[in-house]
Amino acid sequence: MAVITPEQSTEVHEEIKRDSASRKYAVELIGTFFLVFTVGTAVASGSALAPLAIGSSLMVMVYAGGHVSGGHYNPAVTMAALVRGRIAAIDAVGYWIAQVVAGLIAAVIVRGIVNTGAVRTLHLSGHTMVAAIVVELLFTFALAWVVLNVATSKDHPNNSFYGLAIGFTVATGAFAVGGISGGVFNPAVAIGGATMGYFAWSTIWLYLVVELVAGALAGLAFRAINSDDK
Repeated sequence: MAVITPEQSTEVHEEIKRDSASRKYAVELIGTFFLVFTVGTAVASGSALAPLAIGSSLMVMVYAGGHVSGGHYNPAVTMAALVRGRIAAIDAVGYWIAQVVAGLIAAVIVRGIVNTGAVRTLHLSGHTMVAAIVVELLFTFALAWVVLNVATSKDHPNNSFYGLAIGFTVATGAFAVGGISGGVFNPAVAIGGATMGYFAWSTIWLYLVVELVAGALAGLAFRAINSDDK
């Protein structure tokens, strides 16, 4: 009978960890791709139901991949999970890379198949910039807060409503404040949207900073209110 040495056992363990991480990153890439792709095509269509399509896309992708990666598809949500202590820093970086790459790929494909030039680029300045900061902070916080409570709380183990709650949080925000900030709530969507010409590159930093801060605040709020949920 073959004897496995401690060194071989460690190598096997590390290989299993790498395989698990690869699956998570792949799921994050796929889910984020379809979310950003839906954003791009739905907005280009000019449909009044675009927010519903976007929220529904997120919902089904969360249900599809939540059991593997947690179904973040959003760097701000990953930030919230990191601060909450649900994900390790090394995995968070992997998630962020997968999410941004997916957003860029989706944006390039959208530009190749639809007329994104028909959509007016959103420029922010003065009062409109302040308003965008406020609504992006609030609804990104709301999204991350909902994710942490329905998908990571010990009080909701194995629930069946988490995808619906997450998707409709995005749809609600898009309907409510889409006319103010574009209803982004997601740095990967912001980068993809700028690549598609929907947002001005000169103010893209606003979305990235505000949304990541909102995610961190949601993580801190969850830890403060649920101190016994580690």
